[in-house]
Amino acid sequence: MGPVGTAAVRDPGGAALPRGFWAAVRVWLEKPQVANRRLSGAAVQAEGTVLLGEGGEISPCFAAVGAGGGGGAQEGRAAGAAELGRLWREVRGQLPLPPPLAGWGGPGELRALLRTLLPRGRPGAAPARELVVQDVYNGTVTFLPLEENSEGKYLVKKCNIYQIQLKHIKDEEWSVSVVAPFPEDWFSDGIVYPKLAWLGNEFLSKLAKWSVEQKPSEFKSTLSLISVAKYTKVYQDLKEKYKEMVKVWPEVTDPEKFVYEDVAIATYLLILWEEERKEKGLTKKQSFVDLGCGNGLLVHILNNEGHSGRGIDVRKRKIWDMYGPETHLEEATIIPGDSHLFPDTDWLIGNHSDELTPWIPVIAARSSYSCCYFVLPCCFFDFHGKYSRRQSKKTQYREYLDFVAQVGSVCGFHVEEDCLRIPSTKRVSFVGKSRTYPAAERALIDRQITQFINSRRTCAVATCDRRVEFNHKDPCGDLCKEAGSEPPEDEAETAGTVWMPGFQPREKVEQIRNCASLPRDFVDEVVLNVTNLLLNAAPQKSCSDEQGGNMNTWNQGESLSLREVAEHLNKETLKKLKSEYGGLQTLLKNNHQVFEVLNGRVHIRDWRKEKPPSKTKPEVKRRLSAEAFKTRLCWFFIHHPDGCSLPSEACPYAHGTEELRQSQIIKKKKHIQ
Repeated sequence: MGPVGTAAVRDPGGAALPRGFWAAVRVWLEKPQVANRRLSGAAVQAEGTVLLGEGGEISPCFAAVGAGGGGGAQEGRAAGAAELGRLWREVRGQLPLPPPLAGWGGPGELRALLRTLLPRGRPGAAPARELVVQDVYNGTVTFLPLEENSEGKYLVKKCNIYQIQLKHIKDEEWSVSVVAPFPEDWFSDGIVYPKLAWLGNEFLSKLAKWSVEQKPSEFKSTLSLISVAKYTKVYQDLKEKYKEMVKVWPEVTDPEKFVYEDVAIATYLLILWEEERKEKGLTKKQSFVDLGCGNGLLVHILNNEGHSGRGIDVRKRKIWDMYGPETHLEEATIIPGDSHLFPDTDWLIGNHSDELTPWIPVIAARSSYSCCYFVLPCCFFDFHGKYSRRQSKKTQYREYLDFVAQVGSVCGFHVEEDCLRIPSTKRVSFVGKSRTYPAAERALIDRQITQFINSRRTCAVATCDRRVEFNHKDPCGDLCKEAGSEPPEDEAETAGTVWMPGFQPREKVEQIRNCASLPRDFVDEVVLNVTNLLLNAAPQKSCSDEQGGNMNTWNQGESLSLREVAEHLNKETLKKLKSEYGGLQTLLKNNHQVFEVLNGRVHIRDWRKEKPPSKTKPEVKRRLSAEAFKTRLCWFFIHHPDGCSLPSEACPYAHGTEELRQSQIIKKKKHIQ
């Protein structure tokens, strides 16, 4: 009955512990999914203090924790307080703690917390309740799993009790341990009850690391504005309901990413709006307009779930025709101005809305006093064009988020920040659902908005001038103060209709600039020229391979930097490549069969060094690899002076037209479209 696992922890300077330990424990209590990926999260119903030596009553300083902002929070807190008190009285009769768990005692108080662990979409996996008792004086956290009997009373599941212990050894040396009194009886379902070996190894190492490496995050906790428990249930229901979209996705984008991301965003909005209806006593579901709706799937889901609304985008997508007439999508260009206001709409949505992102709060503020907004920033745009950095101490992403939040505040919104649970690196969103000013002051706020927009444009001009005349004094600060007083004369006539003359919306026809649209003859010529350049570079590299007792030498050439390669290409070729995103590097990477670009250097690919396909690769990917086998001619077999480095039977490409097979992948794509 010894410790399940123990980790030694060093605290140089004594600055981190024991405070860092309790911060790490808090992560495990509130966000267990960070360590256990099979959990969706944890819902903390209530927590409070229990004075030692008292009769088990919750002390007056008790503070219950709701399940996230929204209606019914007060009722939830009251119910949580009563539930925690009842459970504590029931559990006290089922203790003391068996060894080797450290008992509770000493001066101070215990802190009790009631939480529900939420499994991540596993069939048959049920949420599990735990009563967690923190004893700060003794440095222990005890986890008491609860099971409900037929009479509705909770019993401690003693076989799965465990405790985390922090001990000070000497000086800078500490230890963190996980102990369980009944390891031989431990029950594991692999989800809410992980294996003891996992607790004593993977989890313990993470907890020890967190204890001394706690860094304040520059972002909010995930799903901080809504109930994680509700989110988990609704997300799983919607994911099951719309999973077929992955199979019929006609766009060139990754279906799993986009489908499940929009399902997650829809889940978030549905719960947010449900809480808003409770807060405001509304019965009718909110209406919405999604500006820059893209593939329209978010609009489709929200319409299906009973919310009236539409999506507007500058370009129609193929998938729009698949949704049916109940999904309302419009192909139109949004120019921020008086002609694009939505006075009868409850919510405006900006989901990766690019150049419209900073305008969403402005349009919402000017549409009506009751109009709210949700925005999920992605690409960095200001009112007038691309966003220019102004603070080097922040990441570009954080700086841009602060700008978008500032826009909302200037527009008179109480801006709330949250982090979504989506498969994207840009997960921070902003919600503006209440105003900081009374309705009678709308005209004053409108003037404030105009001044702010003008100041951003003036600062952008000043920044541009400063880049040209970098020795001059920065005039941006003075201009920003003066810019909003009166609009320039040439803008006075248009101010009533278009808020930013010269605003550039997205192009209706999407420009493909990844070298894929370049003429085939041009690409072939560049590939051949670069290959010859590498083959003829001195000194030559030759790779030997022993096959059947014979030594075959195959010339792999030399590696050159991208700059060196570019210096050997003519001006017309370079000019054509510069018009494409990524230029020369993108073209070479697109020709994966011939080249390998590593750390800015170009190599001729030697297919003998390629790793064989993994046997553990998912079935779908293995099938796609097999279907793509020998559907294209081998470039080396045709063009390389030594031919292909692999024999025909081992090469994934065809050695001659007689080996070519028809691509099954192409046939499938045509069928989908």
